[in-house]
Amino acid sequence: GYTAVFWHIFINTASSLSSPRPPEVAAIFPQDPALRIGSSLTATCSVSAELGIHASSLFWTLNGKRLPSNTYSVLGPAALSVTLDRLNGSRQQSGDNLVCHGSGGHVLAGSCLYIGMPPEKPVNLTCWSRNTKDLTCRWAPGSQGETFIRTKYTLKYKLRWYGRERECEDYNTGQPYTCYIPRDLALFTPYEIWVEASNQLGSAVSDIITLDILDVVTTDPPADVHVSRVGELEDQLSVRWSSPPALKDFLFQAKYQIRFRLEDSMDWKVVDDVGNQTSCRLAGLRPGTVYFVQVRCNPVGIYGSRKAGIWSEWSNPTAASTPHSERLLSGSCEPKSGEQNSTLRRELKQFFGWVRKHAYGCSSMSIKLYDQWRVWLQKSHKARNQILQGDKS
Repeated sequence: GYTAVFWHIFINTASSLSSPRPPEVAAIFPQDPALRIGSSLTATCSVSAELGIHASSLFWTLNGKRLPSNTYSVLGPAALSVTLDRLNGSRQQSGDNLVCHGSGGHVLAGSCLYIGMPPEKPVNLTCWSRNTKDLTCRWAPGSQGETFIRTKYTLKYKLRWYGRERECEDYNTGQPYTCYIPRDLALFTPYEIWVEASNQLGSAVSDIITLDILDVVTTDPPADVHVSRVGELEDQLSVRWSSPPALKDFLFQAKYQIRFRLEDSMDWKVVDDVGNQTSCRLAGLRPGTVYFVQVRCNPVGIYGSRKAGIWSEWSNPTAASTPHSERLLSGSCEPKSGEQNSTLRRELKQFFGWVRKHAYGCSSMSIKLYDQWRVWLQKSHKARNQILQGDKS
């Protein structure tokens, strides 16, 4: 019984494999063509005589929209062509759908049209490493960019003098034109890196960049950024932060930048001369004003590399306000004191002008001079008050 069942299955299977496929009821030529924008296309739908359908009863659609009959040509009882002039770029990267329909609207055959442009040479290829063991690269697709059809970008790299060509595999879908190499990178040896772009209409290759991993190191932004007042000094704020952990892990130094802006402004002022210290005092600020402050880091001198690293992103904004100027607000009801305050305002305005021009920054010299001036100003102000009190008595 089992043998009979086995032979029954074998014979049926063999007969099904050997039987010819049924002929196609219809076909479109050319099938799935790739064309440049502005090209013209004539496609032909051929139907099987077994269907008993005359070509004059057929019609065409492109992306679901019926094409006008004046673009058709009946080539015979079983063939209908359509001509499309000056084609625009494909609406979707997977291709536009050109479909041949029977008289009742049912689909007989279909073809995908890939209408676009060959890729241009990728540009602006840059790479950076966050921990000397990985590498992230980013590029731009070229001056025009849009190709209208699916274009593949492949980041390739190899050791400059030896080693095989390798491909990056981790492409960031959230950030197009970016690829991440997580491991297996050599130090103290230059790499050659480039991008290849290709689609059905052509290919292009970027310029090759050469780099050593140690020359493109960056870090996370400085952490724990704190901004606080400097006593009751109404025109100063103190900024402190912590070094990124990578600076300690990989034994390289860093330089920092600070930028700050008024609460109601989008214009940032940048302090360049912070150096490698992790604190700074901002001077010449407006009294009673909220400021937003950010800090970023640039690793330098890693393992003896002579090239500067890459600036990190800016830290999250930290807000603080300067104290109100109580000195300028007090005594404004007395005429003589008001005169003194008017003189004081002029002095402050002159000095603030000098500070904004020369002392935005964190150099110890400018802070020392500024503090000395403030001490002198306070003594002068006390002396004036004593004179005023003497005049009143």
